[in-house]
Amino acid sequence: MKKSEKSESLARRDFLKGVGVAGAAGVATVALSGKQAKAALPEDRKTSGYRETEHVMKYYELSRF
Repeated sequence: MKKSEKSESLARRDFLKGVGVAGAAGVATVALSGKQAKAALPEDRKTSGYRETEHVMKYYELSRF
């Protein structure tokens, strides 16, 4: 193993260690903040979704579904 390859692999290891430590610190910060996450409000489902409108019924008639 050449010296440049060895230092490159050490740099990768240091990077991965840093990412792991940063991730753990982020989780610990959120867990220890003491604030609870607010639940998302349910969306109003009456305005979206499938509806059998006049043009949909016409399509069904023409396609013989």
